[in-house]
Amino acid sequence: MAKRRRYSSEAFGPAVERLMNETGVTYRALAAKTGLSAGYLNHLVHGNRPVPSNDVVETLATALDVEPEHFREFRLRVITEKLEAMPELVDRLYRRLSS
Repeated sequence: MAKRRRYSSEAFGPAVERLMNETGVTYRALAAKTGLSAGYLNHLVHGNRPVPSNDVVETLATALDVEPEHFREFRLRVITEKLEAMPELVDRLYRRLSS
């Protein structure tokens, strides 16, 4: 099955929960697929833990049959990393957005 490419505009926890509901996967089943604990996954979904590292996001994305880019926070991290390498672009964007 091809991975879904649409991007979520939801926060990380609700996006994971929606994907779990859409695929019918339980916390225990997702834990078995990812090697993460069901309790930790529950905390992520309910916002009691911060968005995990990109490695964990990638693991969850694979288990939920989406690309990591599905998650807004992953996309923001990629953009931030690219911007950090281009300070002149950061300055131009800042000037444009602050006026």
